[in-house]
Amino acid sequence: MVKLTFIEPSGNRREIEAAPGQSVMVAATTAGIAGIEAECGGSCVCATCHCRVVEGGAALPEMEEAERDTLEFTSDAMGETSRLTCQIEVSEALDGAVFEVVGH
Repeated sequence: MVKLTFIEPSGNRREIEAAPGQSVMVAATTAGIAGIEAECGGSCVCATCHCRVVEGGAALPEMEEAERDTLEFTSDAMGETSRLTCQIEVSEALDGAVFEVVGH
């Protein structure tokens, strides 16, 4: 299992375990992380799984155009480290990554 930490909108830090191969969004929603709404179910169209990567960003794959477009058009809080957790697959390389949930 891979350990991921989420900083919820309240400031609460929660460490969870995630299975390699699932999306970070699925791991977060399964664990009940506050602020990850995942309204589109992982289709990369709603940005309700938007997080900022605080630690571990070097292990992430490059952002694809669809993810960038969704963030640019649906999130007024997009920043340099913004990512959609539905587009990130859990891997051993992400062990210890920290994500700050962007509240909606």
